[in-house]
Amino acid sequence: MTDLTLRPFFWRPTNLYPETRVVSRTHDGITDYTYAAFGTRVRSLVAALVDRGFGPGDRIGTVGWNHHRHFETYFAAPLSGAQLHTINAVLGDEDIVHIVEDAADDILFVDPGDPFETIERLWDDLPVNEVVVMADAVPDTEIDAVAYEDLLDAHDPIADEQLPPLEEDLPAGMCYTSGTTGRPKGVEYTQKMIYAHAMMVMTPAGLNIDERDVVMPVVPMFHVNSWEFPYAATMAGATQVYPGPSPTSADLLELIEREGVTLTAGVPTVWINLLEHIDEHGGDLSSLERIVVGGSAAPEDVMRRYADEFDVTMEHAWGMTETMSIGSVSRPKSQMDDWDRGRKYDKRKKQGLLSPGLEMRVVNDAGEDVPWDGQAVGELWVRGPTVVSEYYNRPDATADDFEKSWLKTGDIVTVDEDGYLEVVDRAKDVIKSGGEWISSIELENALMAHEAVVEAAVIGVPHETWQERPLACVVLGEGRDTDEETLQVYLAAELDQPDWWLPDEIRTVESIPKTATGKFDKKGLRDRIDMVVDDE
Repeated sequence: MTDLTLRPFFWRPTNLYPETRVVSRTHDGITDYTYAAFGTRVRSLVAALVDRGFGPGDRIGTVGWNHHRHFETYFAAPLSGAQLHTINAVLGDEDIVHIVEDAADDILFVDPGDPFETIERLWDDLPVNEVVVMADAVPDTEIDAVAYEDLLDAHDPIADEQLPPLEEDLPAGMCYTSGTTGRPKGVEYTQKMIYAHAMMVMTPAGLNIDERDVVMPVVPMFHVNSWEFPYAATMAGATQVYPGPSPTSADLLELIEREGVTLTAGVPTVWINLLEHIDEHGGDLSSLERIVVGGSAAPEDVMRRYADEFDVTMEHAWGMTETMSIGSVSRPKSQMDDWDRGRKYDKRKKQGLLSPGLEMRVVNDAGEDVPWDGQAVGELWVRGPTVVSEYYNRPDATADDFEKSWLKTGDIVTVDEDGYLEVVDRAKDVIKSGGEWISSIELENALMAHEAVVEAAVIGVPHETWQERPLACVVLGEGRDTDEETLQVYLAAELDQPDWWLPDEIRTVESIPKTATGKFDKKGLRDRIDMVVDDE
């Protein structure tokens, strides 16, 4: 019996869909080539890695954005028997040093520009000996670096039959958690886990990817395997479009229009900003069929605008680094086809049905399972073949976050009678006021449904009497105006909640800090608010 590895993922598109295209926006322009050419380049990179002595037990670190060279390392590193370790390209210096040291990376593949400048600046503090610059040439530097294209040119493609043998339990991937509540934690994926998760994502019960799709993952490739799109889309034989370094809304729109993108994915702020851009400049989304949203919930008015004006469906998904990203997707079941639009939106707004292969529990503070009634809340626990069972080098965190085979996600959820889970809040973000819970997510979604509000983040601030009270920060759209009193009245009318849910204060701010993956950075916001309070 053949082990479950990435070998067939590589074989299938290069042999069955050799003329299907991979389009990549890079620092130097657009690269457009086929799966056949992709296969040749990957085999050259495998030859280069093997020639340098890399194999099982070694880690290939990457610090880069979404482009074809990074895509090639996704396959070449694990096909060589080594482990691919994707590193967040916009982390602070201390976190990058910690991650590279903790993982003990052997070599780094780094994008030119800011990522290379960061590694160059930190070079004396890093344990690696060599850098490959994912470009045609190496910038002027004193560190030991080689250009990616020179590396490939120096090595003939390794033959398929000479690829190193692989075992399914061999470590093949590694990501680190965001580190919003402490040092980032390492999470390892085996060959078998990547195989299983990509197959799960590709199925109709997952993201339903097939060879007719033109897929553009906007979620960064350094973030949880880019939600598995590079592997699942490749296995499916789909056309792939990579939007490159720090794409703007104009960049994304241009690629959608020119390449006929049918499926894309990213955090809600990306799609809110795209709507703002189209409102101002116009745009054609006629090819686009679906947008997968994760990280936080998309406001319902944004979902409705995409559906009403562009015939584009937004699908919520849920996942974590520890679940290899996608762990649920929300779309109505077939027996809901006759439901009216409002009832269907009630399902689409949730994080949906658990992915095939996973199991879940919803557990209250007493360790008891809560009923699936859409009202009872508890912490989501999950397990399955794509869920890790420990953190790398962190037995303390493993003891806190795992209960036998169950991952304690830290997400506070409800599950309705149809099995749809809805994330109420993160355990660290839920606001506990007078012994009662207030969902920051529900307040944020209600605020962002107001026509003047583009972004909203809600945090809990200390209160002498009630322990915590909600404070909201909103960013207004360009040329739009409102005030706190108007928003308070609006919230009171929109929320199906008691008055004590309303924020004690709503502040208008120029921007809300975001994490490297585009989520609202509530830790950063709390620090900023603390500074304001101290100043007052």
